[in-house]
Amino acid sequence: MADLMASRAETSTLSAEGRVVVPASIRKALGLEPGTILTFRVEGNDVMLTTREAAIAKLKKMFAEVRTDSGTLLSDELIAERHAEAARENEDDS
Repeated sequence: MADLMASRAETSTLSAEGRVVVPASIRKALGLEPGTILTFRVEGNDVMLTTREAAIAKLKKMFAEVRTDSGTLLSDELIAERHAEAARENEDDS
């Protein structure tokens, strides 16, 4: 359904408070509910708007197969580093 929305444009006006209303047709097509967290990203002169979940999924996909020079998945290396850091923090608290 999101692909269908890519072929049409909707407009909204920026309020004096800096608020923008996402048009109802877009909210419905993308399943956006009140409380949905949205991420704004600037690409050149364009503003890209996506849900936080979609942004996280895109990043996970981008980095899922990135490997370090040793051949280890970068994600595995980052997780191992975070576990080691957490262990050091726990030792410091003791």
